[in-house]
Amino acid sequence: NSTTLFCELCQKRAYLECTGCHVTFYCDEDHQQADWVGIHERICQLLIPIRTQTLSQTGRSEILYKKLITICKSEAERKIAEGKHQEALPAAQFFLRCSTDVNGPSAVQLVPAYLLLAEANTGLGDLVSAMEFLSQAEWVVLKSPDCGHEILHRLHRSQGRLHTALGYLESARKHFANDIYHASEEYGADSIISCEGYFLLASVFVKEGKMPVVRSLYSQIAQTWHSHLTKLLKSHVENVQNPDQVEVDKTLTAILEFVQCDVIADLAQVVLVAHSLSMLWFLRGDSVKVSSVTEVVKSGQRSQRVTLKTFVLKHTALILLLLAYFYGFIYL
Repeated sequence: NSTTLFCELCQKRAYLECTGCHVTFYCDEDHQQADWVGIHERICQLLIPIRTQTLSQTGRSEILYKKLITICKSEAERKIAEGKHQEALPAAQFFLRCSTDVNGPSAVQLVPAYLLLAEANTGLGDLVSAMEFLSQAEWVVLKSPDCGHEILHRLHRSQGRLHTALGYLESARKHFANDIYHASEEYGADSIISCEGYFLLASVFVKEGKMPVVRSLYSQIAQTWHSHLTKLLKSHVENVQNPDQVEVDKTLTAILEFVQCDVIADLAQVVLVAHSLSMLWFLRGDSVKVSSVTEVVKSGQRSQRVTLKTFVLKHTALILLLLAYFYGFIYL
């Protein structure tokens, strides 16, 4: 029956209509609410000209589709970064649908949508669905030999996350290593995008109990972010708000907790990471968090001074002996 309506989320028979656009339908109130929170609130009015076929020019249709793709991709990424995986699904699903309408069912442009759907499902613990979406993404990439480093790094990153969740740590390490390689080729080895790959790789080494490797990776990550945030601060870039900043907040907080609890105390590293967090939160205008982490920095600096003073007092004789040897007063 040509008049049969289908639910926007599950494609079952629909009985409810959006009163805002009158071109979107749902099987029940739960799916209507889920879609509204997930993406529909942002795109409700944009759907009217597309679904009522009132577009008089092909060019205008393409512009609207590109706008929808941009909005859906951005919303899905933001919600995943914030840990709202269930809310990310409608945005990622519509991102895939629009990308398919514009580019066809086998285009490489579909890969980012598949990866977002895989990541959202991984976050929800639905690893079967995540594997299905990753398989579709991998199949598209295999059929596209000219696929660039940007797509490949994202594919390996998603595969690494899935394999970590499945407990396949050796395989996860290989995927994160490939992620870092492709990200480095695309953005540079010291880029903040490559940095996230290092953090994910370190997380695997944490699970394997390889703490010396974790310390080394965390040190590199901290140095990279400290340098990047220092440049931002000098440029007076204020109110930084994007998914990367949410991710780096989680990353640096995790590293700070690790170095504070590490059996091998590295006070300089504590201060460096805490200072990075304070710069991040200052750029985002969060003065309360800045104040709290500033105390960590000051405490760390005081501890460093106390530690150095204690060392000097305990080893004065040895220090004097070494100085005498250095200046040639005695021979050992």
